[in-house]
Amino acid sequence: MKKILLLAGLMFLTACAAEPGSEKWCDAKTEQPKSEWTGTDVSTYAKNCILESTTIGSEKWCKNLVETPKGEWTTDEATAYAKHCVF
Repeated sequence: MKKILLLAGLMFLTACAAEPGSEKWCDAKTEQPKSEWTGTDVSTYAKNCILESTTIGSEKWCKNLVETPKGEWTTDEATAYAKHCVF
């Protein structure tokens, strides 16, 4: 129960921010001029936005995470799962 409340709290705190690698973030980066991107933006975009299976919150990402034992999930993955795949 405590974990669920913690995840829900984290979700509400980060609800307005586009999480790097999420579909919302990828869409925003696609619209942003590439000259304004940082090195981290380029790396994150390449890693998470080019292949749908690694885009945080995509249907394939959620499915892949479900198939991963929960004990192997990172805190960030659990939070992203709750935010993008459950709610």
